[in-house]
Amino acid sequence: MFRYFLSQKVPVLSFLLTAAILVPVQLMMDPPMLLAERFLAGSGWVEIFIIALYAGWITNRMQDPAAVEKWRRISWLVFSVVFFSQMILGLTMESRFLMTGKLHLPVPAMIIAGPVYRGQISFMTILFLSTVVLTGPSWCSHLCYFGAIDNWAASGLKLRNKPVKNLYRWKYTLFALFMIVVIIFRCLGISHMAATLSGILFGIAGLLIMLTFSRKYNKMIHCTLYCPVGFMVNYLKYLSPFRMLIDPSCNSCMACTLKCKYIALTPADIKRLKPGLTCTFCGECISACHKQAIHYRFPGLKARAARDLYLILTISLHASFIALGRI
Repeated sequence: MFRYFLSQKVPVLSFLLTAAILVPVQLMMDPPMLLAERFLAGSGWVEIFIIALYAGWITNRMQDPAAVEKWRRISWLVFSVVFFSQMILGLTMESRFLMTGKLHLPVPAMIIAGPVYRGQISFMTILFLSTVVLTGPSWCSHLCYFGAIDNWAASGLKLRNKPVKNLYRWKYTLFALFMIVVIIFRCLGISHMAATLSGILFGIAGLLIMLTFSRKYNKMIHCTLYCPVGFMVNYLKYLSPFRMLIDPSCNSCMACTLKCKYIALTPADIKRLKPGLTCTFCGECISACHKQAIHYRFPGLKARAARDLYLILTISLHASFIALGRI
């Protein structure tokens, strides 16, 4: 296995970067943040090695564009299952499965609603913004524990290409209503209990949207239209130097349109030679393009190197979040 990884520099770099993120956590944090270290002193080093090895392995699998859809779905579901399993175990059996014991509502929208309602920036907000700067919209394609469920719901065996009418009208209207309600809650001094209950109902509504509309359209309707974090990512992603482009060799065959779950490759987008606002750089469209006209871009790098760098950064963050992502 070690010889194999040494022959694959991109997986090795993911392994090393993941370890580099987690080693300072192991050395500096007291009480420990790594779960294994909480149960057995010194075992955090074993956890770091396993998580870093996982990052290298997933990177290796996803280097093939044709395998991205399968392994992104699997790795993202693993991420979500680990997160929610630790939450359930922490709440019902053993508090060491929780990060601090100070609970927050595990609904992504609270990353935005919380700071507006409380009037202060939270750790999750800083973490979210950091990932956007580093890897653009990867939060919505690899790092969100709710997004994994929407991706699963949209991954039907029979692909459909039903158009979603008035996409941006719905998107802007829902985000505006969400922000208005949060601001009203703050101005009226609505109790924390009432705000939390509203957040729970918002999350349940999101799950219902996944199980109905996302499955119906084979598109990630929750993440693309409903989630306010997704709305913010669509604009903040331009803080990152990564881009996804369509070059002029595109013959408008529309094969990528069927593949895109984020409704970011409409005929109008393809005519512009630029994925739409809702593109999350997931990369599933690349294997669908017979002309190889869709590619990642990073200043100073060729398309293949830009994609490799994106995989290294994104999967290293994904793996590190598996180790550290707990409520």
